[in-house]
Amino acid sequence: MKKILLSLMCLCSLVAKADEGMWTLYNLPPAIYEQMKQYGFELSLEQLYQSDNAVKNAVVNFGGFCTGVVVSPDGLVFTNHHCGFDAIRSHSTVEHDYMLNGFIANSYGEELPNEDLFVSFMVEQKDVTDQLKELGLDKLSLEEVGYFVDSIQNVWQKEIHQQDSTLRVEILPFYEGNKYYMTTYRDFNDVRLVFSVPKSMGKFGGETDNWMWPRQTCDYSVFRIYADPKTNGPAEYSKDNVPYHPTSWAKVSMDGYKPGDFAMILGYPGSTSRYLSSYGIQERRDAMNAPRVQVREVKQEVMLRHMRASEAVRIMYESKYAHSSNYWKNSIGMNKCIDSIGLIQQKRQFEEKIRQWQDTTGYLKGELDFDKLADLYQKRMKLTRLRTLFTETFLTFDDEITKRAWRSNWGMKVQGPEDKPNKQYYTFDDNSKEWDKATDCELLAALIKNYRQQVIDQQYLPDFYQTIDQQFHGDYATYVNALYKKSVLMKSSKPIYFNKKSYNKDLGVKYGISISEILAQLNADRRQLSIDIAKQEQLLCAAVLRMEEDMPNYSDANFTMRMTYGQIGEYTLGGRPSGYYTTARSLWEKMQKADENFEYFAEPIMHELLSAKDFGPYTDKLTGTLQLCFLSNNDITGGNSGSPIFNGKGELLGLAFDGNWDSLSSDIFFDSKLARTINVDVRFMLYMMDRWGHADRLLKELGVK
Repeated sequence: MKKILLSLMCLCSLVAKADEGMWTLYNLPPAIYEQMKQYGFELSLEQLYQSDNAVKNAVVNFGGFCTGVVVSPDGLVFTNHHCGFDAIRSHSTVEHDYMLNGFIANSYGEELPNEDLFVSFMVEQKDVTDQLKELGLDKLSLEEVGYFVDSIQNVWQKEIHQQDSTLRVEILPFYEGNKYYMTTYRDFNDVRLVFSVPKSMGKFGGETDNWMWPRQTCDYSVFRIYADPKTNGPAEYSKDNVPYHPTSWAKVSMDGYKPGDFAMILGYPGSTSRYLSSYGIQERRDAMNAPRVQVREVKQEVMLRHMRASEAVRIMYESKYAHSSNYWKNSIGMNKCIDSIGLIQQKRQFEEKIRQWQDTTGYLKGELDFDKLADLYQKRMKLTRLRTLFTETFLTFDDEITKRAWRSNWGMKVQGPEDKPNKQYYTFDDNSKEWDKATDCELLAALIKNYRQQVIDQQYLPDFYQTIDQQFHGDYATYVNALYKKSVLMKSSKPIYFNKKSYNKDLGVKYGISISEILAQLNADRRQLSIDIAKQEQLLCAAVLRMEEDMPNYSDANFTMRMTYGQIGEYTLGGRPSGYYTTARSLWEKMQKADENFEYFAEPIMHELLSAKDFGPYTDKLTGTLQLCFLSNNDITGGNSGSPIFNGKGELLGLAFDGNWDSLSSDIFFDSKLARTINVDVRFMLYMMDRWGHADRLLKELGVK
């Protein structure tokens, strides 16, 4: 929420701090642009957003889950190593373990294609709220709005597709549904892996250092966009495609930074809830974060034990483990921050000010009702906790049988003659290289046992628990082994005839049906409460915007492009300054502790490279050393991973890859004193590309001497 809100909450002074805010570019408030210039931004608005070579044209949505930046005239893209995890893992084998050992393509022909990986360029964005209202938006219930907006999006998609077949439109709610913006994208579906550092660097510190400062992780990987050779436009993968030639790309900066220097991040932050009520924050803490932590601890213990026992298993599960552990630790940190700053009580105090303002002005009187909002959340709390336990157990699809059981009920492609139902079937591809039976079985057995222990209300236990009790004498492991051994769902590349009588008697099919039924029940029980809560939260946001209408304000993140600006610098906690950068020496010192912590392991070559006396052109002119990671007070969240951080000239300083532990409540409250973005320095990235990878062709392409 904007700065005046924070001052009312007594958490900062009345002076606006420029580091908070996830701003849309097409309607950037003039006051924000003026503040950016005061901080050291040297470009015009046209150079930021509107011109052909605007900075925003170099920034891409990477795969629908991260951000990337184009850095060369031949479509080279930088993103985080953890954003490239799945792509790197998919090409890895025990014989050629690119996840462990890194990857270097020495020619275009060696660059590796990735199924289903894409990048999207934002073409433009505009407010379409009034157009939707003219078409009847205001006459609909909140439940009907989603279907209505989807239908309009489909119509407008067809219209724009007739003008340019390479464009895609997306209409999303902003400001809790008080506004709607349409964003136009151009998608490129041929994206190839070019370069990746070894795991020892790309994931250095693992979960020990995740969300922590100081940090030394070289969290980056390199991809390339390929295009149609005739049009330089989007094309499905083909060996005949050629590197894409963008109109704009980010120039890397070798000049470094110092405290107080301007810093701007452009990217695709996933989701924030800064307008969320105090009751919503309490639900997030107690019914979402806490049960998420509990379940993920169970699954991560099993995965890690099997991964450490087998290199093959490690390759299969490393990405799953990383995805799980990331928000396990985030949830722990968020709850810690919520409690340490007394955020729920602070929000309640602010809501009381809104009540008083409402009484004075009469705005939304009879519609926005805080007592009703509190009652609705109280009724939904238990159901939300149950749904979190359920989704964390059954819908993260960390084991293969659950994924197949779920897909068998939703969206499998039917094959066979239409006029002969008994001959119709579907098939699962053979993906046996992606999962391990022993790991899966122990994992699922532990999860379903844990779910039963956590869920007191028997009506939310799937029917398969009766099967476990009656047919397997309460033995979870034996039941899960039977699923993998006997279920028709575990037949890969073989027809599964779903209209035969034996199908619904299958153990795995019954398992899938039972979890689908419980999810449907949970959703039905929460449905009206959720609709009513969403309406009250929408009204609360509208009241805040009206009360603070004289101030610039931004909408919560929703994985559309946003700009955040601020400065390079440290923070102080407990009277101790954090420092604003880390050095090669600090990384080398951590490497010496690998016997105590396996996540600090690094190969001998890394010890040699990071203990060097001379880092050549990558040496910082002020400090005389190689700087690895640095802090800025930019405002980010999940989805910003891989986002470029620019200096005042629009040159690339590095990539954002994490936030700090002391501000993990920033998704719901931005603490301007503590919130920092952790960035990997582009000079560290180039040093590894040069001295470890000897990737001269890439350095030349980047214009680095």
